[in-house]
Amino acid sequence: MAELTLTTMSNSQKVAALLVALGPQVASQIMKNISEEGEVEHLALEIASLNKITPELLNDILEEFYALFQASGYLASGGVSYARTVLEEAYGSAEADKILERLVATLQTNPFDFFNNADPAQLATSFQNENAQLVALVLAYLKPDRSAAILGGLPTDMQTEVATRIAEMDRTNPEVLREVERILESKFSSVVTADFSLAGGVESLAEILNRADRSTEKLILDNLENEDPEVAEQVRELMFVFEDLVHIDDRSIQRILREVETKDLGLALKGVGDDVRDKILKNMSERASAMLADDMEFMGPVRSADVQEKQTFIVSVIRSLEASGEIQISRGTDEDEFIE
Repeated sequence: MAELTLTTMSNSQKVAALLVALGPQVASQIMKNISEEGEVEHLALEIASLNKITPELLNDILEEFYALFQASGYLASGGVSYARTVLEEAYGSAEADKILERLVATLQTNPFDFFNNADPAQLATSFQNENAQLVALVLAYLKPDRSAAILGGLPTDMQTEVATRIAEMDRTNPEVLREVERILESKFSSVVTADFSLAGGVESLAEILNRADRSTEKLILDNLENEDPEVAEQVRELMFVFEDLVHIDDRSIQRILREVETKDLGLALKGVGDDVRDKILKNMSERASAMLADDMEFMGPVRSADVQEKQTFIVSVIRSLEASGEIQISRGTDEDEFIE
């Protein structure tokens, strides 16, 4: 397969790369709010099919989105004439025309943003031999939690000096800032490349869908099943969906039930298969299971959106318990053995 370039990539591929770069949490929220029919499924397939993106190509994609986003803002605030004037000053006449022709939404990146995706411990080690003023400049622009982690990994005497320089720092010339950023990105490429070069694939899509609401998750997986059953199966094996309750051991099911109210459970079980329902009922006391069955029987017709909302909530409980190590779950059709 030919290597992707900015000119050979389709707009959908660029959007897919942007979603991966933004991370699963943000990407899932964006996909949830895409209303155009078929577009969400198409983007999901693009993400799953996306090859590795080099740091240089990803940077070009982000710069293109940034330029287009700027143009959109200029149009909104001052019209076409104002937008053209500002863009011509920034990019030249020919490029301004191209930008105005290709308006789409995008993301603005902050100086040294590439460091936000690197391991803080590695950066702290790498920064120990750098000038304290330079380190202070970088930390002043990074996300506070990332800067704190890096600062904490520096030698004690250097921590104090860097912190002092951050406090005393004033405005930095934008041109100087861009030049420093260019030099550092090249110098520390081995530290920051790893996360940026791994874009797309079924793992990324599964991680995004694991954070999406139930309706988005189901819609995408159902349509992927029709378009590419093999990809759909690979994604399912990497994520947890409500129906995967049947793969959870009984002790974990009982732990989950302690976090879920009976009325929410009854609504979530409406319309699911007998295997899921039976798995839940057999892990409840005889009295509780009888009450739940009665509640479901007399509940009557319910809105699909309400069912999906409760299923999403229960899945979030399960993922939280798994993350804390209180339960273990298997994904897809894998049958993990649990050793007492």
